[in-house]
Amino acid sequence: MNTPITLTIAGSDSGGGAGIQADIKAISATGGYACSVITALTAQNTQGVSGVYPVAPDFVCQQLDAVFSDLEVRAVKIGMLADSEIISAVAHKLRQYKPSWVVLDPVMVATSGDLLLQTSAIDTLKRELLPLANIIAPNLPEAAQLLDLPEVTDQAGISAMLDACQTLLTQASPQVSSQSLLLKGGHLHQQPMSQDWLVTPAGIELLQAPRVLTRNTHGTGCTLSAAIASYLAQGMTVSQAVTKAKHYLTEALKCADKWQIGLGHGPVDHFFSLHN
Repeated sequence: MNTPITLTIAGSDSGGGAGIQADIKAISATGGYACSVITALTAQNTQGVSGVYPVAPDFVCQQLDAVFSDLEVRAVKIGMLADSEIISAVAHKLRQYKPSWVVLDPVMVATSGDLLLQTSAIDTLKRELLPLANIIAPNLPEAAQLLDLPEVTDQAGISAMLDACQTLLTQASPQVSSQSLLLKGGHLHQQPMSQDWLVTPAGIELLQAPRVLTRNTHGTGCTLSAAIASYLAQGMTVSQAVTKAKHYLTEALKCADKWQIGLGHGPVDHFFSLHN
């Protein structure tokens, strides 16, 4: 049996909690082999992002060519892309190599609140990458940006956003055989349950777990989307992969609560199964 290989295309987090570093940990911990294409370097720690240095689009393409020409990539997870030129370069290579699965985490803002995607690049993301993704996985602020809606801050606004998500899927002209959107509800901090909604043109599936109260939440979105891609590479259905990835993240959050790493939002415990 061939090793399930997942490619992460994202920015580097020098603090090790999010981005490429979190993705490689999550893919490895969930049973896959991780390879990577770095789109940006960040000067970052648990307290915030102090600098972003985008990688030249030509070199992003060179990395993608190197990976796809040698490795049998089954799934691709896309995270931080920084600017329009990098987005266009990644979209071009995805159309060229046509991986079986693409999970798009439209990273726009870090846990600390720092901007990770130029505002001018959002239209490029919507036009060029959304149609190539099998799963689009925004959190509530990111979904509001993609849908041109006010940000949802309570349960009352979820219904309208879910309707808009279904409309987005029907209007996205996807270039893939099936497309879903995972709306991540982690920002509804007042809710006792952590709720996510898997949206397809055919319906909506609610996934929920008890909310883990911890300060160590850095890289949760990266970790979840990387785990989804990893499970898809292993042959699971979208629903199975999303459900299993949510369970993995919940356990990683629970086990990270005892950690004291940095002065801000610490990382989750990707390898909790090794020492629990």
